[in-house]
Amino acid sequence: MSPDPIPAPREVVERLLRAAASSHPEDMADCYAGHVVIEMPFSAGLYPPRIETTRDELRARFKAGRAVRSYESLSEVLIHQTADPEVIIAEYQMHGHMVADGQPFAMTFVMVITVRDGQIVHSRDYSDPVAGARITGRVPELVAALNGAL
Repeated sequence: MSPDPIPAPREVVERLLRAAASSHPEDMADCYAGHVVIEMPFSAGLYPPRIETTRDELRARFKAGRAVRSYESLSEVLIHQTADPEVIIAEYQMHGHMVADGQPFAMTFVMVITVRDGQIVHSRDYSDPVAGARITGRVPELVAALNGAL
């Protein structure tokens, strides 16, 4: 029996996005390598700007996030090939609601994703930190982080 073929980087990103909008976002972890670097340059102090983590830690993080917010659908999805065959850029809007109060939300993301041997090994994730802080009720933390950075 021959091993499964290694999925192309675009296929990995498409699978990641499908899992993100599913009822089991923890399945996104299956798209990542055993060890991965995730950078969030616009995190504005709400999250570490760079983490090195494992697939298992990501799975737990994604599953825990489901208790706070429920992602339901994607729109405005654009996936770009780059000159580097391992690098894909994904633009998308994620729609969902907050679990505590049912408040709907939409967040826009851009991810620069490096896929090697069928798994994500690095990503740079860009989103609007003000919108994220509003959705999660963390505006005071964002203001404090910004005041501390000045």
